[in-house]
Amino acid sequence: MRHGRKTVKLGRSTAHRDSMLSNQVCSLIEHRRIKTTLAKAKATKPLAEKMITLGKKGDLHARRIAISYLKQKDMVKILFESIAPAAANRQGGYTRIIKLGPRQSDSAPMAYLEWVDAPLVSTSETTVEAEKASKK
Repeated sequence: MRHGRKTVKLGRSTAHRDSMLSNQVCSLIEHRRIKTTLAKAKATKPLAEKMITLGKKGDLHARRIAISYLKQKDMVKILFESIAPAAANRQGGYTRIIKLGPRQSDSAPMAYLEWVDAPLVSTSETTVEAEKASKK
């Protein structure tokens, strides 16, 4: 019986799943928004919110716990210096999942996972910036 077993396995071994989820959180910290499958987004959300809670504490012990999980010191630095202070007055619910349509290749349900407090870059601004970069 699976009483009290809430871990979503995602078809991976424990080590692979832990490493994938920590990489997802690091990508979320770096890019502020990631596009992934709905199941992975739902599995990543609680871990990202725990990292924000550690960032809000801000002490050395919390930083070491975050580094031990994320394995990327530069992402932990960004988390503690810019993302966590932006969520300082929020009591929870630091991330949101925006459902997208199914992926064309295999019809897997897709979703955006993003920070609630992060400023959004509209797609029109990104295309204008990309055009300027290509002209140079």
